[in-house]
Amino acid sequence: MVKLLPALGLLLLSSAHATDSTSAAHDLSAALKKARQWTARGQVEVSVFFPPRTTPTRTANALPAVPFRPALLARNFTVTRGDSEAVAGRPSTRFDLMPRRGVAARWSLWIDQAWKVPLAFEERMPDGTLARRAAFVKVNGALARVPVQPLSSGIGLGAVLKAALPGLRLPAGFTPVAARARAEGQGGTEITLSDGVNVLALIVAPRNVRPAVGVASVRVAGAGGVRFVWLVGNLPESALKTALANVRQVDEAGLGTFAAPVDSNR
Repeated sequence: MVKLLPALGLLLLSSAHATDSTSAAHDLSAALKKARQWTARGQVEVSVFFPPRTTPTRTANALPAVPFRPALLARNFTVTRGDSEAVAGRPSTRFDLMPRRGVAARWSLWIDQAWKVPLAFEERMPDGTLARRAAFVKVNGALARVPVQPLSSGIGLGAVLKAALPGLRLPAGFTPVAARARAEGQGGTEITLSDGVNVLALIVAPRNVRPAVGVASVRVAGAGGVRFVWLVGNLPESALKTALANVRQVDEAGLGTFAAPVDSNR
């Protein structure tokens, strides 16, 4: 009986950890769903370090929109509840998101303890380098309602993408969630890939893209001649190149049924 006690202790500890993680994921999901309809407003400092830019920091009156998808997030990330911290003088709880597999960026979000909406977030590259941070420094006294922006489900898009780009190996955790025709004069199609929080752009275009950090591309054969496929996002260059390494041709016909029309106001 004595020999069983250490094993029993480990089992109980593991069970408690799993329960805490599930509870944290549930609370974060509820906050992200609420944030689709309500937001804090005030003064926000937004710093973007990837891709690099001359002036990385700007101010805004609300947090930048991040297309969180709670169902995908719960599947691809382990969510843990961190310490209570103040953001713009308001008590908040930090939630840390660590990818379960692959080399995706990791995130931290600070959720207001009373309002249950985000007041700050950080995105860190797989090596821990800070890629983006946004945080309120001042907040107004009440939440503001925002128009609900429904997220496309992408149902059926995965099978169509697989047929359109044979040999494509999507990075671990990422799935296609939306497609749209590119702006007039650019040509081609852009497919949005998401793991619940991180977003990649997979683009089929008539021209190649300039070499840059966070960009991989290959030349392929298409029905109308030479085409190029780009993959753009915050992943290591090796992961981006691996995804496209076996792509040799493209058939865009099927993608047209999913590609939303170009918005002339964009």
